[in-house]
Amino acid sequence: MGIKKRRPLTPAQRFQSYSTFEEITKKEPEKSLLEPLKKTGGRNSKGHITVRRRGGGHKRHYRIIDFKRDKRGINATVVSIEYDPNRSARIALLEYEDGERRYILWPQGLKVGEVISAGENAEIKVGNALPLRNIPTGIPIHNLELYKGKGAQLVRAAGTWAQILAKEGKYAHVKLPSGEVRLIHLDCYATIGQVGNADHINISLGKAGRSRWLGIRPHVRGVAMNPIDHPMGGDTSGGRPSVSPWGWPSKGYKTRKKNKASDKFIVKRREKKKKGG
Repeated sequence: MGIKKRRPLTPAQRFQSYSTFEEITKKEPEKSLLEPLKKTGGRNSKGHITVRRRGGGHKRHYRIIDFKRDKRGINATVVSIEYDPNRSARIALLEYEDGERRYILWPQGLKVGEVISAGENAEIKVGNALPLRNIPTGIPIHNLELYKGKGAQLVRAAGTWAQILAKEGKYAHVKLPSGEVRLIHLDCYATIGQVGNADHINISLGKAGRSRWLGIRPHVRGVAMNPIDHPMGGDTSGGRPSVSPWGWPSKGYKTRKKNKASDKFIVKRREKKKKGG
């Protein structure tokens, strides 16, 4: 798991870097765990664009990931570590004692041939999944459920990890990668360890075409448009606060609803991003 830089034989390669993929042990995915993945182009079921600057990109198959870890009390052996084009993290293929195979997110340090399991009595070991009530405070966790039995929704990106700060009553105080401290029920499951491929954040795409392979289309600045196309367009846009094409503030504007039901579960808000020097 490292990063390589290209020799600058062309302008595009001067700043380009890519993963060495040294942790990958198998190239071909498990066919029984593949599903077709249709591209949306950022459009909803009515054909309206709801997410701008999306479209194109390489064809992909979806890998079915076991986010619930609901095969409890059965040991599984790590068969391979594979690349997943649909996420920044790597995935690990498990084979259970009864012959069933499943994909999970690959935690840092988990190796082929190791035996892992899920359940209340599982050992505190990288790759094992347990309820929060059975996980000691202070150790890294990932693949975290927000609601019991729904499957993991939090801490799934490459290199991320969370931490249990304390346990009080029916809830655990969990510090998330954003810095937010949130109350999560002790019966919710999490996996021990940090998500692998931590170097993903340091990769430089290097050229516009590489973004297009990922399905990311160009982002045109509002001030570069005409007045009819954007509130900030034209020569007289100086002094106008940064806004979206529909006039909504786009910098520092809080988009979370006031008096949301889940506000009572947030102990501490996420940390603000530091401005570059």
